[in-house]
Amino acid sequence: MTRSPMFYRPEDGHGLPHNPFNAIVAPRPIGWISTRSSRGFDNLAPYSFFNAVAYTPPQVMFASTSGKSDRARGKDSLGNIDQTGVFCVNVVEEEAIHHMNASSASLAAGEDEFPHSEVTKAACNEIACSRVALAPASLECRLSQLIQLEGEDNFMVIGRVVGVHIRDDCLVDGKFDITRFGMVTRLGYRDYSVIREAFELTRPDD
Repeated sequence: MTRSPMFYRPEDGHGLPHNPFNAIVAPRPIGWISTRSSRGFDNLAPYSFFNAVAYTPPQVMFASTSGKSDRARGKDSLGNIDQTGVFCVNVVEEEAIHHMNASSASLAAGEDEFPHSEVTKAACNEIACSRVALAPASLECRLSQLIQLEGEDNFMVIGRVVGVHIRDDCLVDGKFDITRFGMVTRLGYRDYSVIREAFELTRPDD
């Protein structure tokens, strides 16, 4: 006998031990967001609601979905972007998993996650912000839109990419190869994955 698939309305609850929505839209790349406050304090934090949203001009987004007691709204990343209008997205490689995780600790506003998570910083070229020096790639961004989403403390940040850093060993035959460094992705719950292989697919109209 064929069983009907599970169905639930989010407002009614799912009845499961953990929220399945977190794992359905997966894998998601992790945006390791670095920012700097107007007072010059650096911040580094990972966000799994992250993606690219446009080619020309290149634009990316990430979403902040919780608050912090020492911030008027959102987390430190959002507060710093509010102040300065810039941020940097750093790609997370397999070797940086534990550093990335350490940077997610709840520190006081103004406390620098770079030394806390033992991450070397470097200066950005186009914006007043630090980046992860050894990241496979980093995207320097200027704030384009800050959108308040439905729900408490839900904000989407859209930035225009104004500078791109790519590590030399990640370029293979003129392509950025994410299998060379093992891009880290979020699967939902406490689950993550590392991309070690890929395949090519040609569209019918290409």
